[in-house]
Amino acid sequence: MINYLLNKIIYALLTLFGVVTVIFLLFNVLPGDPAQMMLGQNEDSEQLALVKHKYGFDKPIRTQYLYYINDLSPISFHSRDVTNYTFLKENKYQAIKLVSIGNTTTVLKFPYLRESFTKQGKKVSQVLAETLPNTFVLAVSAIIIAILLGVFLGIISALYKDKWLDKVIQILSTFGMSVPSFFSAILFAWFFGFILHEYTHLEMTGSLYELDDFGEAMHIKWKNLILPAVVLGIRPLAVVIQLMRNSLLEVFNQDYIRTARAKGLSEFQIIKRHAVKNALNPVVTAISGWFASMLAGAVFVEYIFGWNGLGKEIVNALNTLDLPVIMGAVLIIATMFVIINIFVDLVYVWLDPKVKLE
Repeated sequence: MINYLLNKIIYALLTLFGVVTVIFLLFNVLPGDPAQMMLGQNEDSEQLALVKHKYGFDKPIRTQYLYYINDLSPISFHSRDVTNYTFLKENKYQAIKLVSIGNTTTVLKFPYLRESFTKQGKKVSQVLAETLPNTFVLAVSAIIIAILLGVFLGIISALYKDKWLDKVIQILSTFGMSVPSFFSAILFAWFFGFILHEYTHLEMTGSLYELDDFGEAMHIKWKNLILPAVVLGIRPLAVVIQLMRNSLLEVFNQDYIRTARAKGLSEFQIIKRHAVKNALNPVVTAISGWFASMLAGAVFVEYIFGWNGLGKEIVNALNTLDLPVIMGAVLIIATMFVIINIFVDLVYVWLDPKVKLE
């Protein structure tokens, strides 16, 4: 198991290194000067030169890439020269000094995602720290809805195979998979937040934290979570229903299920003790993929419902060409994908003992 985890971690680090390289190359071949984006209409030649020197934009692409890797690496190297980009500034890096050799200091630090172009020098890590928890709450709520309803309806659909109830569930799940999230978001916001507002008391837009009526303090409004969580959970719900149904029907044809029935076990006991656990493997795969993609795919849902999460922040950053925020958000999403995939592999071991043997 330890060797397996080490291999997975090494593979994850190599994957993230590739993601970092692709992100850097993509955003550095785009037209436009980052320094000019930061200064806007207030630019002059002197300020432009200062900003380029401060952020390393006056260096060749290869040197800028090494700077970017050095910023992201937990173990990094920094010059003692105050004019050098890698100089160890306290307001820039949160670091613990390890060793100093000559003019270079080696430190242990948190990855530095640089500063936002449009938020007056605010660190990207701070921007993401303010928005990522909201997206995480939304994604977890949506995936819980998808799991609970999807597994339940998938079991019902399998038990009543080819009956009218099965056909209704299949039609609804197919419809759920085919409707785009942005259309569902608009429809739900209009119908439940506007047409039926008198009965549902739900708003068309709103985030997890909102100012009170006096504008003095932030309060949690859980009801604002309902509509975006349901909309975001519709497509994974449809996938879970289909996978659970098909997987369960396949398990029902196994010899050990026939043996359990021959022993006189009730259908409920067979499903609870034997069938469901063995039918969950493809469901776990789907859930892991959907949960990771929700962190990126919540963009339209968050934007339409006014949910202050990572997706909405990405849209705002794209509109203002805030490249560090976009690059940081993509990197965070890629990291979440890798972590979730490792976690899912460990869940497989619990669900299917044969995985451990192999």
